[in-house]
Amino acid sequence: MRFLPVNLDALLVELDDLPQTLALLTSLQAEPIAGIEELVPAARTLLVRYRPAKVSHAALVERIGARSLTAPVERTATLIEIPVDYRGEDLDEVAQMLGISREEVIRRHTASEYSVAFTGFAPGFAYLSGGGSGLNVPRRSTPRTRIPAGAVGLAGEFSAVYPQASPGGWQIIGVTAKPMWDLGREVPALLQPGFRVRFIDTTGRPALASPAPAPEPAAAPVAIESDGAALEIISAGLQALFQDTGRHGQAGQGVSASGAMDQGALRAANRLVGNASDAACVEIAYGGFQFVCRGEAVAAFTGADAPIELVSNDGARSIVPGYQAIALSDGDSLTLGAPRAGSRSYLAVRGGFAIAPVLGSRSTDTLAHVGPAPIAAGDLLPVHQVARGAVIGLYEQPPADLPTVEQTVTLDVVMGPRTDWFTPEAVALLATQVWTATPQSNRVGLRLTGKQPLARANPAELPSEGTVVGAIQVPPSGQPVLFLADHPLTGGYPVIGAVATYHLDRAGQIPIGASVHFNPIQPFGTP
Repeated sequence: MRFLPVNLDALLVELDDLPQTLALLTSLQAEPIAGIEELVPAARTLLVRYRPAKVSHAALVERIGARSLTAPVERTATLIEIPVDYRGEDLDEVAQMLGISREEVIRRHTASEYSVAFTGFAPGFAYLSGGGSGLNVPRRSTPRTRIPAGAVGLAGEFSAVYPQASPGGWQIIGVTAKPMWDLGREVPALLQPGFRVRFIDTTGRPALASPAPAPEPAAAPVAIESDGAALEIISAGLQALFQDTGRHGQAGQGVSASGAMDQGALRAANRLVGNASDAACVEIAYGGFQFVCRGEAVAAFTGADAPIELVSNDGARSIVPGYQAIALSDGDSLTLGAPRAGSRSYLAVRGGFAIAPVLGSRSTDTLAHVGPAPIAAGDLLPVHQVARGAVIGLYEQPPADLPTVEQTVTLDVVMGPRTDWFTPEAVALLATQVWTATPQSNRVGLRLTGKQPLARANPAELPSEGTVVGAIQVPPSGQPVLFLADHPLTGGYPVIGAVATYHLDRAGQIPIGASVHFNPIQPFGTP
């Protein structure tokens, strides 16, 4: 085993092959180590997220290193058959690469039984192993901007089915109408780790001649029974989403945690109105948000430094501060303006919003399309009624160092796990060059640009491996992407470092156009 740093609360275990990875995963699942919070297996690595207060990095390395990698991994009895129309756009190219006919590609693909090795990239996206070396082909040199839902692809030693339309670089050999992801099922992901899979050739049959339909978008914000107040949305601004502390524990279905970009601000908003600190709030990007209160409520805004105007039901206007509980009467309205510093604000209401959770969370994952739909003008957001006398927070300290476009934002970085895939000059450049947040940034990642790209020393294709919030992934362009709350569970480009956990909230508040400086740190006593 090789242990690679990921962040202050995560490490990557690199192994020789997939069987060793699955053997270690099975061992850690059968005999858990206290403090481990999540395991994300991949082709030759196991990402381990842990709680440093429960187990130290050194103790974790020692205890994992003592595990046996020889135990056989048992597959379940569950067999899933997937009908495929083998007329994919890359089928002829795959046949040419392998020096065989397209008919032989189909025969090889349907002759083998596969096993779900691990999940990632997107909800319901399963990496299928066991097809043999006869179909080992590289990813496309230039990924497509859109691959349809149901596309059946090859990449390296794996086969997979795209559960939803998305960008991707796999070689597409066919399409299926069988849905891989369906929130209407008790377990939305059709393919679970350990399941057996067989592909059935149904090329040309009318029922399967067209691509599978795309899955439903994020579920609407379904209201649950509430006899409390409600917020009538007049303007939602650029983007307003329900967010809580995240959808943890769903890695087996290929679902990452998502959650608030600024977790500290979310918790502070909830404390101000007397809610549990992990309750759902409305996350508002760049202001422009307005609502009218229907009934009586107590609200609070935290996060970005933005003007807040209160218009009472009699027409009186006043400016109210953030980080303070605001008593609202029926007909009062609040308007959140454009931020002076930071980029995201959080609205909490005493009692919490009465909306139904999706997979145990009320967070909206914009990449995976899981959770409530974005909030729009005209929506009526119901609020749980609270018994009289509910405790309301007295005071919360606003942050003093919110990012602005006028000042360079410094973020501490834990180097690894793939720092050695870059030239020494690129590693130095990461810390010495100032990077700019581009307009292509969103909740998935902060896309950065610098005068000089980061050059790789290792040009090989990296097998997909688990990623964390804060990971700095470097695509072929050499311009880094800082993964944020809605990042994919696994990624195929090398990660040069990760923003330290204590600076993640700051990273989530960086506005478009801001300058970013990375400051490497030395955790765990490394030289």
